Amino acid sequence: MVEHRPFRNFLAHLALCIGVFIVAFPVYLTFVGSTHPQDIIANGQMPLTPGPLFFETYWRTLFVGTSGTTREPVWRMLANSFIMASIIASAKIAISILSAYAVVYFKFPFRMAAFWLIFMTLMLPVEVRIYPTYKIVADLRLLDSYAGLTVPLIASATATLFFRQFFLTIPDELVEASKLDGAGPLKFFWDTVLPLSATNIAALFVILFIYGWNQYLWPLLITTRDDMQTVVVGIKKMIVTSDALTEWNIVMATAMLAMLPPVLVVIFMQRWFVKGLVETEK
Repeated sequence: MVEHRPFRNFLAHLALCIGVFIVAFPVYLTFVGSTHPQDIIANGQMPLTPGPLFFETYWRTLFVGTSGTTREPVWRMLANSFIMASIIASAKIAISILSAYAVVYFKFPFRMAAFWLIFMTLMLPVEVRIYPTYKIVADLRLLDSYAGLTVPLIASATATLFFRQFFLTIPDELVEASKLDGAGPLKFFWDTVLPLSATNIAALFVILFIYGWNQYLWPLLITTRDDMQTVVVGIKKMIVTSDALTEWNIVMATAMLAMLPPVLVVIFMQRWFVKGLVETEK
């Protein structure tokens, strides 16, 4: 029997409302700022209601650009970020699920040693790997390319561990049944393991897409042309040294547009994302 405790329910909902307000209010202010002229924002006189420049500001942001240190229109930056995030998420999942499948279902020398070597890469901070990785990419002449943006980031020890732990929960009877049916390793992977991993793949895709979208340090190092920079780097370059010269309405509009793709991915894959994180029985 569920007890009804109105006061506790009120406190819980109040805490949730306060949390939503704390998170959403800066986003609202960013949207409001993107609809007002630059001088109002620079003078600190921005009201709390939207202004009249919504369509003008977003049209200019998407297709014209800013007068800051980057003059590239934002649609190009969004496209670069989307391509980068999609490739990183898809490649990380593909490599991780295959490596985890090999570790769990294949018997070969030093199998666990290989797994623990993969796992140990989690202990290496990005700063330790950034210079040698950049040197290799530069020597291969992959600067200012999608390959240079994505290939060094497509390996994931976390995803490999995640899939390995899931594969260990698959009953051995399924493996034996597949062998009796004459299925080889690839057919067993394609017909049995991959469908069972669908929710896990969806949950990981959401996490890894956001990870790729929010990358800043690596795109900043690897790109020198404006037409190859991502939207996260573009926002930083729009902010010039003098506040009076920064087109804050364009910067805020870019920030609003930069939030849309990750939010849409989470919304469209929300059911699979939650199911992949909390479902334990397959």
